[in-house]
Amino acid sequence: MSALTAYGGLFLSAFVAATLFPAQSEIVLIALISSGTWSVFWLVVVASVGNTLGSVVNYYIGRATGTFSNAWWFPVSELSLKKAEGWYHRYGRWSLLLSWAPFIGDPITVVAGFLKEPISSFVVLVAIAKTCRYIVLALIVMGVL
Repeated sequence: MSALTAYGGLFLSAFVAATLFPAQSEIVLIALISSGTWSVFWLVVVASVGNTLGSVVNYYIGRATGTFSNAWWFPVSELSLKKAEGWYHRYGRWSLLLSWAPFIGDPITVVAGFLKEPISSFVVLVAIAKTCRYIVLALIVMGVL
């Protein structure tokens, strides 16, 4: 396997996993670390960048959906939007630190875009969350934790 295939495949799987599509970048990262061929540092960096950028896609999906939220065909009810907005305002931008979590992480990033969280704070908090998750996973795979 070439470096482009390894790192590119990891980037792509991490990117897609952060969007609303179901994917598992952790399996790819574990396999690449376990092979002992690739730099763990760069694997974590590539996975973190890919996953963070995937969340930025969610953010802009949220921003774009805001313009359609009053349309009759909009797939999310006004009540659901109010609940999501209430939850986000209750926990604020710090809820983005949960963007790594399964099931709730992706919707949080969409809601942040919908509610027009500043992109700078969004990227910083999401990058911290995603990177910490991959660091912990890498340390577990390497037997450090």
